[in-house]
Amino acid sequence: MNLRAALVAALYVSLVSIRARADAAAPDMEILPPPPQEVGFDQNIGRLVPLDATFKDETGKEVRLGDYFSTKPVVLSFAYDTCPMLCDLAVQGLAKSFKGINLSAGSDFTVVTISFDPRDTPERAKGKKRLALEHYGRDGAAAGWAFLTGDKASIDRVTAAAGFRYIWDAEAKQYAHPTGAVVVTPQGTIARYLFGIEYAPKDLRLSLVEASTGKLGNVIDQLVLLCYHYDPRIGKYGPFALGAMRAGGAVTLLSIGALVFVLSRRERKMAKSGEESR
Repeated sequence: MNLRAALVAALYVSLVSIRARADAAAPDMEILPPPPQEVGFDQNIGRLVPLDATFKDETGKEVRLGDYFSTKPVVLSFAYDTCPMLCDLAVQGLAKSFKGINLSAGSDFTVVTISFDPRDTPERAKGKKRLALEHYGRDGAAAGWAFLTGDKASIDRVTAAAGFRYIWDAEAKQYAHPTGAVVVTPQGTIARYLFGIEYAPKDLRLSLVEASTGKLGNVIDQLVLLCYHYDPRIGKYGPFALGAMRAGGAVTLLSIGALVFVLSRRERKMAKSGEESR
């Protein structure tokens, strides 16, 4: 067997080996249901948000939720304006997280923050928006970040679709609620959840890239998505053994293919030289 044939055989063996290792490393993913608590997020990935739900923006104008959906992914968050602490921290954390990525609200994605307290007013929402934009500090964000208030019926429709569960604590005279952000596709389908007050740049960027249905991101993002897997149980992206194996296998195959090509050209040149010397 000559060198060229040996390399072709090695290429075939690599293909078979990579496939076998990938199959062995792909465990059945079990998504556990959320615990039965009164406060939390139910992850309704794949569910449509009610785009016809009506609200008022921070200027008092009546709007539909669908007015904020077109060609860009939408980051949906919930915060009521009289919250004594957590909601302000959540909005500030969201703004800080946005500063950590090179995608911008307004040009690359839209942010919609909805108050879940029907007593809130556009005047209060305007003040909350001003503070959020000060923390974010990027040009053009004012047109890409809306603060909405509405009646209980509209609020209930959106929070139910998003799986956002909260209760009124009569003793503390405030709402008990979770914190997080919901990343929605331009068509209004829930794609990803991010939990907490601030979000890792990798998780935020990858969730927006995935939700954009190919309109955001670059080749590097696609390679990272090949190696990282979204875990809905924790709302984060983590190393994906199968994806990393596939990426490594692709590099190996490309390397072997390139070597076969180079050696084939060398053999042809040597054969041609031998014929000419006769």
